[in-house]
Amino acid sequence: MVDLDTTLALWAARISLDLKVPLADSVILATARAHGAVLWTQDRDFKGLEGVRYAARSRR
Repeated sequence: MVDLDTTLALWAARISLDLKVPLADSVILATARAHGAVLWTQDRDFKGLEGVRYAARSRR
């Protein structure tokens, strides 16, 4: 669990504006980046972003 402090919130807002991703997604991305983590996701909003590994959902 990570606290959403002012610094992280402002960084997330900047990511949201710069990358045109929803604010909730930018909080996730900012948190991963702040901790040097790779973000693994199936959410298309993250596809192609630096530090993200996107895996498309398989259709059954």
